[in-house]
Amino acid sequence: VAVISFTQLDDGKESYALNVVRGVLEAAKPEFLAIMIPSDDETPVSPQTWTDAAAEIAGHLSQGKDVAFITEGDPMLYSEFFQVLGSVKSVVSNLEFEVIPGVSSVMAASASSGTPLVTHGQRLTILPKVYGIDDLREAITNSDTTVLMEVDHDLLQALANLEKLGLTGKATYVRQASTSRENVVEDISKLEAEDLDYFSLLIIRR
Repeated sequence: VAVISFTQLDDGKESYALNVVRGVLEAAKPEFLAIMIPSDDETPVSPQTWTDAAAEIAGHLSQGKDVAFITEGDPMLYSEFFQVLGSVKSVVSNLEFEVIPGVSSVMAASASSGTPLVTHGQRLTILPKVYGIDDLREAITNSDTTVLMEVDHDLLQALANLEKLGLTGKATYVRQASTSRENVVEDISKLEAEDLDYFSLLIIRR
């Protein structure tokens, strides 16, 4: 592939996806196309960002170059791939593309912790963020297993009273699953703010 594209947070840190694959790309020496997005979760990515990215990608495609967009986990689960693909489709007619599945953090965390997600008709809910204890209670009530992504301070506060939610001994925290920094915590009452990581999640089984 001649061009590797990826999203890059504007805080200056290297793209996590690029860092993962950089070693295997050295021999190929591809061009890199970074799409800058806000590092603040509260700031949405502007539509113009995707429009500009699509124009750049279309330019490479018009020169006969293949372009790959890399993501963390699977491109079809909570990924910017949707926006990139849709934007490129709007400017490139008859676009040919292939989606290569990856291992999502949800599946990796389940495997690393030995925690099954669902079996035999059970219900699974995956939430990108929880905005309070009521939101969390509703998800847990309606599902056999709930996966909460982006474990942050708000979620820790919502989980402060585990007995009230009936979660004692039923929640597993996994940070950076399948990496050298992986950490699995079975007793989430011992989680501290410094344990939190953007690439972390919580698996709750009723």
